[in-house]
Amino acid sequence: MIPATVVIISAGGIGLLWALIQFAVISRIKIKSNPSSQDNNTTVEQQQQQQEAGEVDEADDLADPLLRAEHDEQDATTARLFEIYQAIYEGADSFLQAEYRVCFWFVSCFSLLIFVLVSWGTKWDFAHGGLTAVSFLLGALTSMASGYLGMKVATYSNVRTTISAQKEGWTACFNTAFRAGAVMGFMLCGLGILMLYSTMLLFRLYYPNPTDWLYLTECLTGFGLGGSVIAMFGRVGGGIYTKAADVGADLVGKVVHGIPEDDPRNPATIADNVGDNVGDVAGMGSDLFGSFAEATCAALVIGSSIGVSGGWDAMVFPVIVSAVGIFVCLIASFIATDLRPVKGEHQVEQALKIQLISTTLLMIPAVYFTAITYLPPSFKLKATVGEEFFDLAPWMAAVCVVMGAVGGLIIGLVTEYYTSHSYAPVREVANACKTGAATNMIYGIALGYKSAIIPVLVLALVVYGSFTMCDMYGVALSAIGFLANLATGLTIDVYGPVCDNAGGIAEMAELEPYVREKTDALDAAGNTTAAIGKGFAIGSAALVSLALFGAFVNRIRHASDDALFANGVNMLEPLTFAFLIIGGMIPFAFAAMTMKSVGVAAMEMVMEVQRQFDEKPHLLDANPTERPDYDACIAISTKASLKEMIPPGAMVIFTPLLTGIFFGVFAVSGLLVGSLIASVQLAISMSNSGGAWDNAKKYIEKQSPDSELKGKGSDIHMAAVVGDTVGDPFKDTSGPALNIVMKLMAVLSLVFADTFFAINGGSGLLNLS
Repeated sequence: MIPATVVIISAGGIGLLWALIQFAVISRIKIKSNPSSQDNNTTVEQQQQQQEAGEVDEADDLADPLLRAEHDEQDATTARLFEIYQAIYEGADSFLQAEYRVCFWFVSCFSLLIFVLVSWGTKWDFAHGGLTAVSFLLGALTSMASGYLGMKVATYSNVRTTISAQKEGWTACFNTAFRAGAVMGFMLCGLGILMLYSTMLLFRLYYPNPTDWLYLTECLTGFGLGGSVIAMFGRVGGGIYTKAADVGADLVGKVVHGIPEDDPRNPATIADNVGDNVGDVAGMGSDLFGSFAEATCAALVIGSSIGVSGGWDAMVFPVIVSAVGIFVCLIASFIATDLRPVKGEHQVEQALKIQLISTTLLMIPAVYFTAITYLPPSFKLKATVGEEFFDLAPWMAAVCVVMGAVGGLIIGLVTEYYTSHSYAPVREVANACKTGAATNMIYGIALGYKSAIIPVLVLALVVYGSFTMCDMYGVALSAIGFLANLATGLTIDVYGPVCDNAGGIAEMAELEPYVREKTDALDAAGNTTAAIGKGFAIGSAALVSLALFGAFVNRIRHASDDALFANGVNMLEPLTFAFLIIGGMIPFAFAAMTMKSVGVAAMEMVMEVQRQFDEKPHLLDANPTERPDYDACIAISTKASLKEMIPPGAMVIFTPLLTGIFFGVFAVSGLLVGSLIASVQLAISMSNSGGAWDNAKKYIEKQSPDSELKGKGSDIHMAAVVGDTVGDPFKDTSGPALNIVMKLMAVLSLVFADTFFAINGGSGLLNLS
């Protein structure tokens, strides 16, 4: 048997190496405009080949006035492509640096708070408090590094996707965007698993005895908290940035003045493209890294006793599953790029869907063999509720992981059904635009509510099945199963914004129409797969949050010697029930704050864009001689997002902390359950409503002017644009950030569980329970 340490470290290293290989392939694409032979019969291409072979002298070649003009035009286009790429790159870089400076100071101060409160809560065990603070810092820094590097890769790849779209066929442009996503996916998984496991090995030096590994896993919960705190600020800050620019650009550009999306005349268009990278790439990366860290920490805390009878390799089984997932995702990635390459528009969405299905199916036997290899033939775990111990077998653990993986796939496919314009629900929304924006809004909101039904039922079945089989440890393993193919999930998530940026660059550089048509088709599939990714993220967040709640209950039981929660959490306790209702309110308060933040920032953006159009009326000319002030719009988005991300983030972080300190552990229990139940429903409905509105607009844009939907520029299209504009903060700011709300509140409560119990025996300063 290969030791677990070898498997985990090898998986992390191979993940990073594969990311570097994919990046090397992308870097071979030069930033140079190369029109396809579908617009000209490769005359320039043949001339270049002849020059390389020494058959034609460049001076003679350019003596032909027509060729010289074409050559000069290509040089000008190349310069424009590079200029746009650099503007997006620098804008995203400056924003993330500003955001992470704020995060760095917050993390530094909060780590001191963790050290003091955790040390005090564990009767001044400074080692416990210090190690928890260290793991918090490491988790936060890993999350920041993942988001920052992901942004760098995305901005590096988007212009190269645009250039690849100039080539004949679909394979080159699809593969470039897909490989960009793979760099992010495998880099984050490799880096995350190496940092998490290295932290565990470091802490093992202080806790070498298996009976003390419970304390090791408790200290490790800080790692998940660090990742989740950065994810909160990244998701909210990046979401406000991107949607402020997007909504502002749409309202003034498309709705008022009727200019196309990403038109270079629109002053907000660069900020809009910057936002795709800081919100959809860096934010999503930090979010899913947080889910991975928290799910692993929850499983390790609940299953720490396995190490006493089964040894270290058995205890770290959840980490091994994630390591095996990297190998599975790597093998499956060849399907999209080599075995079944994309050769037509109709194959794009199919290729991405096959990635999800294939990785899920490959994980089933892989997880089974991992379980029977690393778990003992029989092992015991103490029940979360009650005093009894129950016997478990490796196949039971494997089934729990598989239930999570299959449940995630089902939720992903249901999300696709409700957000892709290939299916009836989105087409119904598109048809509702015939009678105006109001009916479009009604249909879109109804679609979002309806789309929550099946995912919630699937989650309920997964929770019931996994809890019945392996108690709360099974729920934690099913959360691990949801994230087992995380590398593929992230690949598909990042693919979307890269294609979106590629289309924006094509429009701003005024490339041939067929280039934009290709990138729009790639982006339409990316919108659907992004919605699928959000479905995975929300589903996994629900299971992670529940597992963390179970770990919180276990930790309170341990701290109180079973004086509290030995028979479970009684929701009919007055204080618990009161905070259950308060917890259900938190997601709505959070959504209101983030939606309003987008609105405030978008209003500023609208006024700035309109000011530039008023002061420079020639900007709206077909071929303007003036250039917009892109930097002014970037500055508005940056300032607004950094300012507006703090209140909602602070509310989520300090609500459970203050609740535990003042009202005690019964109130915290109610708060966590209430926020979990409300967050799941609201997150799914908001994300899917936004995705449906976006793709309904794209479906209308594909129609011809003489069709029922009239196509781009019609009144029907304007109604769809309004829906898409409202849906932007639904699907890219508030909706996806809600999964962080439930996870962050749960993991923070777990980290400070001993502190809460130390205050009046878990009754809080007010001692109401």
